[in-house]
Amino acid sequence: MKPKHIKYALSAFIAFVFIQSLFFKFTGSYETHYIFSTLGDWSGFGWFADYGAYMVGTAELIAAIVLFSRLHGFGALMSVGVMSGAIFFHLFTPLGIEMPAFNDQGDIVGYDGGLLFGMACLVWLSALYLTVKDLTSSEGTLSTILPLNTAEKM
Repeated sequence: MKPKHIKYALSAFIAFVFIQSLFFKFTGSYETHYIFSTLGDWSGFGWFADYGAYMVGTAELIAAIVLFSRLHGFGALMSVGVMSGAIFFHLFTPLGIEMPAFNDQGDIVGYDGGLLFGMACLVWLSALYLTVKDLTSSEGTLSTILPLNTAEKM
């Protein structure tokens, strides 16, 4: 597979995961309420339970759009940031790795076996790859702003 195809395939994967999760984040699903109320209670920021999903969802939507623009490096970097937060909260808070699954009445009917956490890790790895590729490419948007090898540019 050509490098350009890899870039588009990984960008499409990241955008797919982000966009499909917007339904949950923007409709106040039981899963979303569980995640963000757990984090709000843990952090002491009660407002995070009410507004955290909208903030994260908006960041994911922006990242998904920017991944397909000439500023794709920023979209990849933004994706790394969003997913770093998700992975941190899964590992180091009461949220945990396995998320409960809910029925239509809001009752817990099982657990996802860590699927949500696994997807976060795959998105993080994909976004990290795209970020590094953009930073090391002479044509990358990030490499023009954050030059890695300043000795060569002098």
